[in-house]
Amino acid sequence: MPGTKSEKDIEESELQLVSSAESYGKSKSSRWISWVYKVDSLGIETRGIERVTPEERELLAQKKKHSKIRQFLNVLGLWIAACGGLTSMSSFFLPTLLFYLNFRDSLVSGLVSMIVGCLVPAYCSTMGAKSGCRQMVTAKFLFGCWGVRIVAIIVIISSLGWSVVNCVLGGEVLAALSGVPLSVGVVIISIISLVVAVFGIKIVLRFQNIIAIPITIASILFYVVVCKKYDYINVTNEMLTKENQSAATVRGNWLSFFTIGYSVTATWGAGASDYYVLFPENTPSWQVFLITFIGISVPTTFVAVISIICGTIAYSYKPWNDAYLEFGVGGLINEACKPWGNFGKLIVVLLYISLVCNNIMNTYSSAFEFQLIDPKLASIPRWCWAILCTIIYLVVSLVGREHLFTILGNFLPMLAYWISMYITILLEENFIFRRPKSTLRLHYREFEKDATEETEQSHGEYYLYNWDCWNKPRLITFGIAALVSFAIGIVGAVVGMNQVYWQGWIARKIGDYGGDIGFWICMAFTGITYPFLRYLELKYYGK
Repeated sequence: MPGTKSEKDIEESELQLVSSAESYGKSKSSRWISWVYKVDSLGIETRGIERVTPEERELLAQKKKHSKIRQFLNVLGLWIAACGGLTSMSSFFLPTLLFYLNFRDSLVSGLVSMIVGCLVPAYCSTMGAKSGCRQMVTAKFLFGCWGVRIVAIIVIISSLGWSVVNCVLGGEVLAALSGVPLSVGVVIISIISLVVAVFGIKIVLRFQNIIAIPITIASILFYVVVCKKYDYINVTNEMLTKENQSAATVRGNWLSFFTIGYSVTATWGAGASDYYVLFPENTPSWQVFLITFIGISVPTTFVAVISIICGTIAYSYKPWNDAYLEFGVGGLINEACKPWGNFGKLIVVLLYISLVCNNIMNTYSSAFEFQLIDPKLASIPRWCWAILCTIIYLVVSLVGREHLFTILGNFLPMLAYWISMYITILLEENFIFRRPKSTLRLHYREFEKDATEETEQSHGEYYLYNWDCWNKPRLITFGIAALVSFAIGIVGAVVGMNQVYWQGWIARKIGDYGGDIGFWICMAFTGITYPFLRYLELKYYGK
């Protein structure tokens, strides 16, 4: 039939797209680096930040016979494995043990903030299928080719920070379970994560989907064993009442934990679209948004509730509190599962493995950010950067392995600040300036080569982007508006943050210990300044 591709045509086209995937790096590489591409014969994914065009996605879909339902189920399993385990749980032990919130306040602050945070990656993920680009590659259209380097470095720090949290928590779990040195658990997590992440998205999806089921079962069983001590929640609430904290102090602690809960899910926005670049271009945005929101919010809510319950009980139940003080969260989990003997140990092992699932995604996505820092670095394949990422977070984890909750308390709020500014800029760019019928839209130079009405409409069905220009600096924005707005947003974060190393002028006025409202203020500062600056940038530069 006319227009129908034969099996041979598909295979030849697939070889061409694999070759083009490597050409971006190879064209910039010298002879000494060419050997690293030979590992492709082992099945390692060498494709980096290059865009996956709609034609390439169509060819792959025909070759692999992927249905849309299967693609959605694969990515749903990916999110369940990454979000439904110990990584998400770790932060939700904090509200009572660290912020002295009662059970009701802990639930409200934790769950509301987490759900609000889920909206960020859910929206960011919609850019993947439309563009065929990794999340931070699309950020070039906001920050420019130079500004995106700053964002890439921030994302690298974010991803590696989460990996450190996973490794240290894994070390605590294994140390409490078997008595081995904490460093052993750190090394095991790092090695497994690297092996899976190096081989690319196909292996990542397969591994995550297989592990998702036992992790979910382990979380259900953890509910059963923890809730046997449910009566201690009332004891904890009574103890906290006797502390006589003022309403302002409780409110400040509530806000500080709200920032942490928000950051647990919001920071997925830095790489959410990475896992949708093979979806067809015509995939409805609402479907991608919905599957991402459900995939992150449901498993995170499930484990967040039991973590809050467990942390609340541990505040007043001495055996659990002693285990927590000696081994941290790992000791608390192990002590809670002890009544079930060896079966309880199996639950702990499964929760330990869940850390690997989260770490794999961090390792996989952060490797792309190195390629964005400089075009020359794009000549080095993604798997090499995955190895470097692993070395970095392994060393940092071994150095800071005794300070998990300090890392959580100080590190997570910082992530909330930057991702809030990023999503604010992205939303305003899309809904104010990039809508095809927007009255504020001016002529974009990224269309100057093919600025016919037909071409503009084809690129602008959803937002006015010409994704073919992802690697053409002269045709995309300089990023002046985004960078200046980002800098102004940082000022907002500084005046509203409440950390050990700095307490903002506004934050310190909330209760005895302050309250963290930095991400709210930085969003406001960025949101107010960006439209004005972007309008001027378009007016004078046209891109």
